[in-house]
Amino acid sequence: MYSHMMVGSNDIDRSKKFYDATFTAIGGKEGFKDEKGRLIYMHNGGLFLVTTPIDGQPASAGNGCTIGFAMTPEQADAWHAAGVANGGTAIEDPPGVRGEGGPMPMYLAYLRDPDGNKLCALHRMG
Repeated sequence: MYSHMMVGSNDIDRSKKFYDATFTAIGGKEGFKDEKGRLIYMHNGGLFLVTTPIDGQPASAGNGCTIGFAMTPEQADAWHAAGVANGGTAIEDPPGVRGEGGPMPMYLAYLRDPDGNKLCALHRMG
């Protein structure tokens, strides 16, 4: 259904440091810049991009938006730690299982990137 995800940034170099750390923590590769200066990450068949807004206005985090990445609980812990160590902010509860005993327990970890975009690491238990 999805071809890619893209978030805005006001500082591409700061974003590269953060996203390089989080993607390499889960076995991905560092991103690269294309001819327009956008960061591109390719992992497990998906594309994730970071760009300065085309309209020239400052980037802002989408209110109510969360971008989720599928990974194992061990990868989620490494992803979360790498993000916090590289300019991200831990949000919500600490990484762990939510909905235990319910119909769909999940291992979740949440971060905000340096520009405030809400990110989630998710593993469906079972």
